[in-house]
Amino acid sequence: MSIWTVRGRVKNIAFTGSPGQLKTLAAYRQGESDLLLRDGVWYLIATCDIPEAPLKPDPQGWIGVDRGIVNLATTSDGTNYSGQKLTHYRRKMARVRAELQAKGTKSARRKLKRRAKRERRFAAQTNHVISNEIVADAQRTGRGVAVEELAGIRDRVRLWPSQRATLSNWPFHQLGEFLAYKARRAGVAFVQVDPAYTSQMCPNRWCGHTGRGNRPSRDSFRRGSCGFAGPADHIAALNVARRASTVWAFVNMPNEPPVASGLSASRAGQPDRTARRKPRAAALGR
Repeated sequence: MSIWTVRGRVKNIAFTGSPGQLKTLAAYRQGESDLLLRDGVWYLIATCDIPEAPLKPDPQGWIGVDRGIVNLATTSDGTNYSGQKLTHYRRKMARVRAELQAKGTKSARRKLKRRAKRERRFAAQTNHVISNEIVADAQRTGRGVAVEELAGIRDRVRLWPSQRATLSNWPFHQLGEFLAYKARRAGVAFVQVDPAYTSQMCPNRWCGHTGRGNRPSRDSFRRGSCGFAGPADHIAALNVARRASTVWAFVNMPNEPPVASGLSASRAGQPDRTARRKPRAAALGR
């Protein structure tokens, strides 16, 4: 590798990376690259234009993904990605942050910035691992990936004051973005569905009852009449997968032939009398 410096071009600079990164860099690098100095280590930031795989138009089912705080993600297959490790890490960072903020020195402020970046990288790496596994499973089984549309969740959900900071800093949106772009790159269908009552609706197709009584606790679901029961997050993921089939069919529905504006099929070729009625209606309104 060679780079430009203020003293000219420096050639034959060695660099390293993971096998996957080096393979991607050799095949898809486009344009210029940048060097970044972070905590005494130099990183090569390269732009790679990776083409998307052809989209499979007919998924063989869906993997529903329910996102949460206690469990970062739960799939309709029953796979659970616990958020305990990330929660523990963030609580530890919160205690350290409070101590540094109390000092108020320049050195403490520099440490705060470094720790904030480290925390974001830790959360991003966790989301990368989760999204990689889900998309790889969907690609292997020929299914699509479906998630809940969580835009505006902070305005819809009522929380205790102690929970608001946790929700505002939680990387829900980032995990959805990672799933979306990784699915496109792998040719896997990706949709977002209505999140309303996914954890309160019975996924049994012969029942489908929705009500708060179906959730006797935060973590459990139990429908008395049909006997369907299970973890609430898994139930929500099953409902997300069911709704994905409807959304995908609606999105890919063929367009109907356009109808001429102001004319019905039975009155084609006849003058439109709507325009003559509007002034009369307005006069009566006065």
